Amino acid sequence: MVNTTPDLSAVPVYGSSGEAAKPQTKVEIQNLSFYYGRNQVLRNISLEVPANQVTAIIGPSGCGKTTLLRCLNRMHDLYPGNRYEGSVKLHPGGTDILGPGMDPIRVRMRFGMVFQKPNPFPKSVYENVAYGLRLQGMSKRRELDERVEKALRESALWDEVKSRLHHLAHNLSGGQQQRLCIARAIATDPDVVLFDEPTSALDPIATSKIEELIVEMKKRVTVVIVTHNLQQAGRISDQTAFMYLGELIEFGETHRVFTNPAKPQTEDYISGKFG
Repeated sequence: MVNTTPDLSAVPVYGSSGEAAKPQTKVEIQNLSFYYGRNQVLRNISLEVPANQVTAIIGPSGCGKTTLLRCLNRMHDLYPGNRYEGSVKLHPGGTDILGPGMDPIRVRMRFGMVFQKPNPFPKSVYENVAYGLRLQGMSKRRELDERVEKALRESALWDEVKSRLHHLAHNLSGGQQQRLCIARAIATDPDVVLFDEPTSALDPIATSKIEELIVEMKKRVTVVIVTHNLQQAGRISDQTAFMYLGELIEFGETHRVFTNPAKPQTEDYISGKFG
């Protein structure tokens, strides 16, 4: 399924009152709880992720940020004994990706994911990007070539690797490998791209490139990023969710959350009293 929703992210939409209209919801999380066996680690999370924006999830270690992120593309299904409660609906359409009969592999095609450390496959640059496309049934070489080039261009990597597409991906630098993983994630035209601390293992220059890329990506897809770096969340996100002990404490526009938090726990975390 290719997202055909027109890109209106740069065009302000106003209601009859003259105020900017609320952005459309892309992911609707309702009363989501998650269990590792008998251990409950997420507690009744309800959250609406807006389309074509960057949503940051912040909070101290162990608060459930990454667990929540991995619920969104059914990564927890890879391990026995894990259990979800509640729903996660993808819009437009409102399909519950946790619903019975939903194929986790198809969910992962809609929710691309980039992990904390670059994890290219032990294949060529080209085959890393083509991997998901082949899973989708694409086999024509010309079509594959076009889609691989498109993904590499959108991840700001094409000019650096176009002469070594058939070299091993592990020969790239760390920052290049992470951008390759982004290209791999977006090649299948997902609705949402999930980032789990994508720059924590990178130097400042590579980090800056990834941040610029994420800001540019929201013109085409919805982005959710888990980060420990509050400065990074402030730089690149439109919305911020603060989590603590498996619960969603506060969610709202990033500038408001950082400058005028509604909850004392949020203010204490942002001001460095704990974390």
